Amino acid sequence: MAVVEESRARLVGELRRSPDGLDVHELAGRLRLHPNTVRWHLGVLEHDGAVTSEPGAHEGRGRPRMIYRLRPGTAAGTRDEYRLLATILSGTLASTPAGVGAAEDAGRSWGRYLVERPSPAARRSDERATAQVAEMLAEQGFEPEAADREIRMHRCPFHDLAEAHPEIVCSVHKGLISGALEELGSSLEAGELDVFVRPDLCVARLRPRS
Repeated sequence: MAVVEESRARLVGELRRSPDGLDVHELAGRLRLHPNTVRWHLGVLEHDGAVTSEPGAHEGRGRPRMIYRLRPGTAAGTRDEYRLLATILSGTLASTPAGVGAAEDAGRSWGRYLVERPSPAARRSDERATAQVAEMLAEQGFEPEAADREIRMHRCPFHDLAEAHPEIVCSVHKGLISGALEELGSSLEAGELDVFVRPDLCVARLRPRS
C-alpha cells in the first residue's frame, strides 16, 4: 500500500510540474514505471476526478496520444477518504479463520441489494441476468464485459487492497456477483475468479449454482 501511494503521489507531482500535460509513455519514463501501471494509476485518478484527459496532437498514423492533466486544487496524495478504514477492516478479516467466508457472505448480501429483483411473473435468461450483473458492476467502477459465462473486469476499484489482501477483497467480489445472480433468478453463480490475469483484467467464470 505504501509503495502504491508513493507512486501515485509521484505521478501527481509530475503532472503538477507539467501544466501542458503528459502522455502515458512520458510519465512512465519519468517515474520508471511500466506503462500499464501508469495507465492504472491514471484511471484511478481520472475516476476520482483528479485528472482530465484529451487527445493530443496527431503524429503519424494510428490513434492520437492521450494527454493527461491535473485538475487545479488536487491534493498531492489524492487518497480516498475511506481507504484507511477499508485497509484496517480487510486486514482484520484476513487475520481471522472465518474471514474469507465472511467476506464472501457480505458480498452476496450486497450483490442482492444492488440489483432489482424481477417480478414473480418475469422470466429472465441466464444471459440477461449476467448482462444485468455486468451493468451493476459498471456502476461500481469495474468496467466489465460479459460473454460466454464470463465477466471480464478491466478495472478494480479496490486494486491496492486486492494486492494486499486478495483472499478478502476478491471473495467480496465473488460474493457480489453470486448474490446479484441469485437475486435475479439466474441458475449461475461465480465459480473461479482469475485475479489480475493482466494488470488491467480479472475474470469471473460462471458455473451452475450448486
